[in-house]
Amino acid sequence: MSKANFSEAKMSKANFSEAKTTNHPTTTTPNKEHPMCQLLGMNCNTPTDIGFSFTGFSKRGGLTDHHTDGFGIGFFEGRGLRLFLDDKPSAQSPVAELVRNYHIKSENVIAHIRKASQGINSLENTHPFQREMWGGYWLFAHNGQLRPSFAPDFNGKAYRPVGSTDSEQAFCYLLNRLRAQFPDRPCPNTLFDALAELCAEIRQHGMFNFILSDGRVMYAHASTLLYYITRQPPFGQAHLIDEDMAIDFAKVTTPNDRVTVITTLPLTDNETWRQFACDELMMFDHGKLVRRHRPENPVYLTQEEGLEIARKAGVSV
Repeated sequence: MSKANFSEAKMSKANFSEAKTTNHPTTTTPNKEHPMCQLLGMNCNTPTDIGFSFTGFSKRGGLTDHHTDGFGIGFFEGRGLRLFLDDKPSAQSPVAELVRNYHIKSENVIAHIRKASQGINSLENTHPFQREMWGGYWLFAHNGQLRPSFAPDFNGKAYRPVGSTDSEQAFCYLLNRLRAQFPDRPCPNTLFDALAELCAEIRQHGMFNFILSDGRVMYAHASTLLYYITRQPPFGQAHLIDEDMAIDFAKVTTPNDRVTVITTLPLTDNETWRQFACDELMMFDHGKLVRRHRPENPVYLTQEEGLEIARKAGVSV
């Protein structure tokens, strides 16, 4: 029995119902520096433990990659939200170890490992960022870099950044614009259309890869690199890139489970991950892709092309 099967056999079947697997290896390799922060999101139709994915993802925070400027992860639970932040690298963080051992189940999770490009390494600059709007919590994480031309005026606005990152500025700007447009919460489809317009505006100022959730649905936008996988019956095996750990999802899921995982770079080497087009926005609900907005002639970067853009922009991926 593999290490993953041994440790995860203690968990309920819903724990690791994170899309369909195939034997198509990815090109991501451990111990290779990727010059930008990295994102991780999970949206599913039943409360699920993100432990398998987070184990691989957290290794990139200082062990298999060089994202050493802190990490954060947030779990929606009903109307509540558990948020864990640390300004230490996730590979060595006691907080990350707590999260790996806690086995929190959630239908929507957002995580981020940081390599600072703007703002000092501190808790106030650590993603994901949290705010309340329309009587519910919102969670946002971003990688990329927005140029100084993105300089919103927050005077008199309901949402203002606490830290000094362009990411938190973008989050507050999004919320202020949405709140001004919709005094009450609109339906997800209406919100998706509004977000598509705002993404087109903000990405004119630079690289704007992000994941956003209100605990009901998950929105994800790519300027450069973002991948997703939807695991559902028939389930197969998965093996992490950053840790010698494997799991047979068929043994730890139910026939009704469906889970989508979104990440900057693929986490497993024996599954097919689908790539976002540049400037594409997607919406996921109960583990299913339900809306997408992409350019008429979509462009897909190779990983090296995307990482080179990040290097030239001085971004931390």
